[in-house]
Amino acid sequence: MFLGQFQHSIDDKGRLMVPARFRELLEGGAYLTQGFDKCLMVMTEAYFKQVYERIIAMNLADPIARLLRRMILSNAYPVDVDKVGRILVPGNLRQFASLESDAIIAGQGEYFEVWTPAEWEKQTAQINDTEANNQRFVTLNLSSNPQ
Repeated sequence: MFLGQFQHSIDDKGRLMVPARFRELLEGGAYLTQGFDKCLMVMTEAYFKQVYERIIAMNLADPIARLLRRMILSNAYPVDVDKVGRILVPGNLRQFASLESDAIIAGQGEYFEVWTPAEWEKQTAQINDTEANNQRFVTLNLSSNPQ
């Protein structure tokens, strides 16, 4: 699983250092695509195939489904981790996410996200909003006996 947060740099050629503990999870292949909330998503090949299967099963007559398909698939690129642990982030994705020299890599279980430090700070503020969290988590049943 991809867990934790890390800050890494992006070099002038658009190569992003991947945290060491994430590299072995990407050995079977990976895909990089536009994410939600102005971030990028890096998925293992197996997880990307699951997402792909769900996307292509959506009704093409639905304009929202077409937009989601375009957003994810037209911005998806296979990536390989190089010898020193970097992946190449294409220019259009760096531009979308406003990535320049530093990036925050945030594990999300089945995939990880890539953020600018400023955008991640905004996300962190939302994550740490105690009052809002009380409202958000009331819908989760975290008891040991879910009903």
